[in-house]
Amino acid sequence: MTVSPATKTQWRAQLTAARKEVTAAQRTLEAAAIAGFARQLVHAGQTVCSYVPVGTEPGSRELLDDLLAMDVQVLLPVVTGAAPLDWAVYDGTLQPGPHRLLEPTGPRLGPAAIASAGLVFVPALAIDQTGVRLGRGAGHYDRSLVLATPQARLVAMVRDQEFLPRLPFDEHDVRMTAVLTPGQGMIELSRS
Repeated sequence: MTVSPATKTQWRAQLTAARKEVTAAQRTLEAAAIAGFARQLVHAGQTVCSYVPVGTEPGSRELLDDLLAMDVQVLLPVVTGAAPLDWAVYDGTLQPGPHRLLEPTGPRLGPAAIASAGLVFVPALAIDQTGVRLGRGAGHYDRSLVLATPQARLVAMVRDQEFLPRLPFDEHDVRMTAVLTPGQGMIELSRS
C-alpha cells in the first residue's frame, strides 16, 4: 500500500518525479486532449487568462494560438517578483523573461487585469476534489487569484493522475472552481 505524502513539499517531490516519467508522446496526446476541451469553454470576445506551459506542465502553446484564432483575448502572466503576477496581452509572440519563463510581448496591464477574465486557466502540480491546488510553491498564483472576480471560473489543468481526493492546504490557498484533465475533460468542483 502506498502512503500519501503528508506535506506540500513531499507532494511536490512525488508529483514532479512522476511527471518526469511521462513520455513526450504522451504529453503531446494529453495536451491535444486538454486543448480540445478548453476550446469548448470559450467564445469570441471573451478574455481568458492562461499560461505558457513549462517543462512537463499540461497545456500547450498551440492552445494559446487556437484561442487567438477564436478571437479570444488571451492574457498571460509576467512574474514581477514576490508581488502578484502582472498580465500582458498575448499576440502570438513570446520572449524570454526572468526565471527562464517565456512571456508575452504585449503591453503590461498590471495585476488587476485578471479581473477582466471570466475564465482563468491555472497551472498546477495537482488539485483535489475540493479545489485545493498544489502549485510550485512560490505563491504567485495565490496572490494573483484573489484579484479575480468571484464569478470567474478558476480552472486548474492537470493530468488525470494528478486529480486527487485530498491535498494539504494553507489558509491563503485559493481554491479552484474546476479541473480540466485530458481524460475526463472539465469537472466542476465544490469549494467546501
